[in-house]
Amino acid sequence: MRHLLMLAAEGGKGGASLVDAIKTNPYFLIINLIVSAVVVTIIVERAAFQLGRYSVNSKEFFGQVKKLVVAGNIDRAIKLCEASDYPVLQLVKAGLTHANKGADEIDASLSEKLSEVKPEVEKRIGALWSLANIATLVGLVGTVFGLIRTFAAIAAEGLSPAVKQQMLSNGIAEAMYNTAFGLMIAVLCMIAHVILHTRSKAIQHELEALTERVFNLLTISTKGNY
Repeated sequence: MRHLLMLAAEGGKGGASLVDAIKTNPYFLIINLIVSAVVVTIIVERAAFQLGRYSVNSKEFFGQVKKLVVAGNIDRAIKLCEASDYPVLQLVKAGLTHANKGADEIDASLSEKLSEVKPEVEKRIGALWSLANIATLVGLVGTVFGLIRTFAAIAAEGLSPAVKQQMLSNGIAEAMYNTAFGLMIAVLCMIAHVILHTRSKAIQHELEALTERVFNLLTISTKGNY
């Protein structure tokens, strides 16, 4: 433990910090900082969208609608759906507004609304994979440039040992920080993609199941009402 602390102290005195690496060659680190900002924005926006717009319990809501439909209160069921613009409510409403028509029109209306709301669930999530690759490649290019500076310092002539050591330190720091930034962003993208993609698939399956339930309800339960 004492040996590790001594190495850390020596590195803090002679090694190059992140600030030094940014001062030496900031371009690739700045690019990855921009990429990380985009990644965080997508993650926050998608998480808020899924948690906010799909916070309605579809089974519970369908149970309320079913009671009204079975009782013949289609208008009240429609008004219940108009309480909010949540996709689940709008999907049910699309079927209810065609409840007095044939099965084909009910199916067409539900399918059309489903085709509108499903793509919104998956929107921008796929971009996280591309951003992971971009961050990794940008970090790799930054690493290569840092290594080039390191080798240039080794080959340089006429420089004092102190200056050469500083150039070596800056070059290695630039390479390692670029690698670390690129990999951290890529890992964040992959973890977020797995979570958001899994959740989006669950939402899409739930919407499809809800569509089937609404169609069956309207084509079976309302036959005696119209």
